[in-house]
Amino acid sequence: MTLSAIPIAPDIYWVGAIDWAVRNFHGYTTHRGTTYNAYLIIDKKITLVDTVKKGFEHELLERIASVIDPSKIDYIISDHSEPDHSGTLREVVAAVKPEKVFASVVGQKTLARHFGDIGIPVTAVKDGYKLSLGKRTIAFMETRMLHWPDSMFSYLVEDQLLFSQDAFGMHLATAERFDDELSWDLLERMSSDYYANIITLYSPQVAKLLEKVAASGLSFKMVAPDHGPIWRDMARFGKMVENYGKWSARELVRKAVILYDTMWHATEEMARYIADGIVAGGVKAEVMPLGSSSRSDVASMMIDAAALVVGSPTLNNNVYPSLADALTYLRGLKFGTPVGAVFGSYGWSGEGTAQLKEYLASMNCAVIGEVKTQYVPDAGTLTACRDLGMQVAAKVKELLPE
Repeated sequence: MTLSAIPIAPDIYWVGAIDWAVRNFHGYTTHRGTTYNAYLIIDKKITLVDTVKKGFEHELLERIASVIDPSKIDYIISDHSEPDHSGTLREVVAAVKPEKVFASVVGQKTLARHFGDIGIPVTAVKDGYKLSLGKRTIAFMETRMLHWPDSMFSYLVEDQLLFSQDAFGMHLATAERFDDELSWDLLERMSSDYYANIITLYSPQVAKLLEKVAASGLSFKMVAPDHGPIWRDMARFGKMVENYGKWSARELVRKAVILYDTMWHATEEMARYIADGIVAGGVKAEVMPLGSSSRSDVASMMIDAAALVVGSPTLNNNVYPSLADALTYLRGLKFGTPVGAVFGSYGWSGEGTAQLKEYLASMNCAVIGEVKTQYVPDAGTLTACRDLGMQVAAKVKELLPE
């Protein structure tokens, strides 16, 4: 017995792999695993679109073998050279012995840097190039920095099917292959997590790409990303494109994220009073203790937050290590959150809050207030914390009037 390919359209199959176990994807916590999607097109020139992560090559080849002898594959297209989509390229080329491997101009160079000689020269295709498969034609569209310099779309013209590499995907391992087999709430939550942690940094390029696709006049009957389910309900996909437009434009809501860690619960108590002040001021508060929230959970919550309030004890003259980790991660994603505040407890030196302000300044987040206390917060400190929450809420409402 072999693993089976799944038909997604006439003579087109999903032949990817499901990674049920992965929980860390270069720093992004994948609570529900992921898929590495690859696609097989049966035509005069039998074509494989993308491969899979190293270690899953047998799953890929078994699924292909359930349809055809893998050695009959003529072309391999690499839409994205990140190793979760190209890590088995050398092994697949050795098994298949294709006529050609195609990648973008940058992808040709990136694959060479990753793998050296894969056993066959990689042919570069430029933006707008069209490749005949026989009855079908693939048109290529460069999508540089979405989210690597080599990234490109492959559009199957006659079927109006877009192979979108990482765009419109999500880290979600399921037995279901299509969006309409899953709830919209799940799809929206997982795709927003994915956008927040993978795509946010490239939001300006997303906005330009959405304009480029709209101007191209292309229409879609199906969109097949490299992670997660395949979109075949185009009304739902339209909602997802709207979300990408909203997320790329940084459309904010009246929400403040309170991010903190604590040693002996003093900073934790301060966070509670700040949250109470924010809520009393008419703004939603999301409290995220790093003892139970990963850095990627925080990034997911930050996707539409107007304020970031950060608290840390001082440890060895520094911010708490978990805060340095999370803030470095958020700084790299460049959310551009406009409103900030800091708080924390200390024993004898108290550098923690000053360093938090430096982090927020480097993130272009304007700090509007600070509360710090030695050891345990007294009633006056807790009142100041609640007042700080009220100030944050007032500033958010000023920036986002109803």
